[in-house]
Amino acid sequence: MSLKSEHTKELHDLALQNSRIRRTKSVIAYAVLGLFVFASVGPIIYIISPAFRESKSLFSYPPQWLPNSFYLGNFKFLLSETNYIRWGINTFIFATGVTVIALIIDTLAGYAFARMEFPGKKIIFGLVLATLMVPTAALLAPTYLLVRNLDDWTFGLIGLDTYGGLIIPMTVSPLGVFMMRQFIETLPKGLFEAARIDGASEWRIFTRIVLPLMKPAVVVLGIFVFMMQWANFLWPLVITTKDETRVLTVGIATLQGQFVTNWGVIAAATLMTLAPITLVFLFFQRWFVQASMAGALKQ
Repeated sequence: MSLKSEHTKELHDLALQNSRIRRTKSVIAYAVLGLFVFASVGPIIYIISPAFRESKSLFSYPPQWLPNSFYLGNFKFLLSETNYIRWGINTFIFATGVTVIALIIDTLAGYAFARMEFPGKKIIFGLVLATLMVPTAALLAPTYLLVRNLDDWTFGLIGLDTYGGLIIPMTVSPLGVFMMRQFIETLPKGLFEAARIDGASEWRIFTRIVLPLMKPAVVVLGIFVFMMQWANFLWPLVITTKDETRVLTVGIATLQGQFVTNWGVIAAATLMTLAPITLVFLFFQRWFVQASMAGALKQ
């Protein structure tokens, strides 16, 4: 065999070996990805089966993973015998109110810490970040007492079983301030200096220059805040005592009885609660990807 043919055979074997390595890596990558997909989507898929089955059939043996027929009685009971619709309205008002107010506060605070000079700025910003180390459970009791005492001072606007009591304590987000401050610091300083030379006020700089440029960061923060508040359970559980003011997470928890629990109804309620937040994320997914890419390109 000639030297040329031997060299050609070695190249061919090397190409086959590289092809096998690439295929092996692809199989491993898809296997790991499949495990993550199963771990995240599996519980959601499992909820669908009990939601469309009678509760007594959930304890049959051997276990029945898929319903033989779609039973809609759980949804009918949920909508007619409970305050689910009212809980959904309360949750939407709660999550939307917190998101809007939090975005306003976080963007303004982020701009102040990023581009304005005032005494003690670094110390105050450090204290804001230090609050991230305080556990949420440690703040429940003092926040509850504060909101309860504000009832008389605010003429019932902020208190127990009120939208103000639900929304206001959740609007302050140190993480959101940090995110906005870091994003604004990536913007060119020349824009701010040129605007100040032209005589623009800080408010005009913020509204006309900063806000249009930080739209990607605002979208990302808004999605995070809305999703977190939609699933918030601990604070609404503490601040609401009436069924008319409860949110979905707390309302679903009350469906569990002391002796008997209709798990089919709870599964249906969980499925209906997951649907809106899933649609919100899918609707804003394009914005979310664009925001992430914009942040990466700025770096």
